Amino acid sequence: MKKIMLALVALVTLSLTACNNKASEKVDESKKEIAEERDSKTQAYPVMEFEEKEFDFGTVEEGEVVEHTFAFTNTGDAPLIVSDATSSCGCTVPTWTKEAIAPGEKGEMLVKFNTRGKPNQQMKAVRITANTESGRETLRIKAFVNPKDSNAGSPVK
Repeated sequence: MKKIMLALVALVTLSLTACNNKASEKVDESKKEIAEERDSKTQAYPVMEFEEKEFDFGTVEEGEVVEHTFAFTNTGDAPLIVSDATSSCGCTVPTWTKEAIAPGEKGEMLVKFNTRGKPNQQMKAVRITANTESGRETLRIKAFVNPKDSNAGSPVK
């Protein structure tokens, strides 16, 4: 029992003296200032602000190719670079401003939708990859596509 008590006292003494080293005195002040300056600076990102993020073509006839231009402004503090834009379907093709867009400047995203083989209600998404803080933006188009009359030109029986 004496050995256990002696070991316990030694352990407590050791742990109390180990915590007395005052780690704050060991911090290099110049490195602390550099870290504080680094942490105070927030990284500047471009912001892709669209006039509209969704467009409804309304009712269109099957086989038409319709298009809409989405305009956007870089309201951020860094040049905006759109690196990619893909659609949820091969019938929807986006094209965009390829140059870097300076803060305050405008750009465009043209979206073409081929309605061939797409009867009834349609909704398509265009996913944009850019150097914004989130890295992704999404646009949507929708339309009701009137199906072609499959009996047109067929002889009546």
